[in-house]
Amino acid sequence: MASIKDVAAEAGVSVATVSRVLNDHPSVSAEARARVLAAVQSLGYRPNAVARSLRTDQTHTLGLVISDVMNPYFTELARSVEEEARALGYSVIIGNADERPDLQDHHVRNLLDRRIDGLLVSPTDGGSPLMLDAVRAGTPMVFVDRWIPGVDVPVVRADGQTAVRDLVAHLHGLGHRRLAIIAGPAATTTGRERVEAFREALAAYGLELPDAYTGQGDFQVDSGRRVTEGFLDLPEPPEVVFAADNLMALGALDAVRARGLRVPDDIGLAAFDDIRWFVHTDPPITAIAQPTGELGRAAVRALVDRIEGRPGASVTLPARLVVRRSCGENPNPPQSPTPVQRSTS
Repeated sequence: MASIKDVAAEAGVSVATVSRVLNDHPSVSAEARARVLAAVQSLGYRPNAVARSLRTDQTHTLGLVISDVMNPYFTELARSVEEEARALGYSVIIGNADERPDLQDHHVRNLLDRRIDGLLVSPTDGGSPLMLDAVRAGTPMVFVDRWIPGVDVPVVRADGQTAVRDLVAHLHGLGHRRLAIIAGPAATTTGRERVEAFREALAAYGLELPDAYTGQGDFQVDSGRRVTEGFLDLPEPPEVVFAADNLMALGALDAVRARGLRVPDDIGLAAFDDIRWFVHTDPPITAIAQPTGELGRAAVRALVDRIEGRPGASVTLPARLVVRRSCGENPNPPQSPTPVQRSTS
């Protein structure tokens, strides 16, 4: 394996000049820079990243702590983060919190020990002292999808409230009045936001959200199944169940089928977080789609801005309603259907 001395000899320059070229120092002449880069390519030289990080106090590595790697939404988010980071010259180390605050802090602690340059986090709760200490210590950080209220950190997220209003307007237009929700954990901002947006959207149509139609889930399949079983046992079950994430929607679908019932003939189903599988279910599931890839890329850009001394800004992107057939929609719509009218925020 070629060394930096080999590159210097091949290019006819000093080792110090090679080092300056590799670190993009402006003091090197264009002619010397060209010779060094040609020698690097010819010899297949690869700089020692560990040694370089000790000199520059940078590792060009980002940490990403996601809430649940088994959730297709977060899997896609992680992929877009890795792709954008690579394009900007950074590597990514991923930690899966599995919706557990203790495991989240375990990964955060390990990533900080590895001297990452910055941290992307989708918090599992709003009270991690470790993350708050890291922010106070000056660690570049960006929250993605979820956030901790009151913490001065850029947040990259989708506008779920507008999309939920669009969904309720769509369901009301179909004639549904008894609407229930499988809520996410109240400890998460997305869990609270989606149930409150649903309640407010119902109120705009003079509808209430009874306690019996509000089930507490945890963004996992089993909770979606359990809550839906409770809805089905009610003397007057809801006409549509809205699951506040995709995994709970799949659990709800399991519960309906286990009773020998059909969606949407016996009960409708809608979901937050559209996933590719939903077009293959029978029937395809009406869902709110977040711009997951854009969120991941925007989060990386905001974090790199902070790492490199530029102000990283919060970003809010629009989510959109994807109408399919799980809420009693017309399976054979006219050629030019009227689009769902979206509210403006």
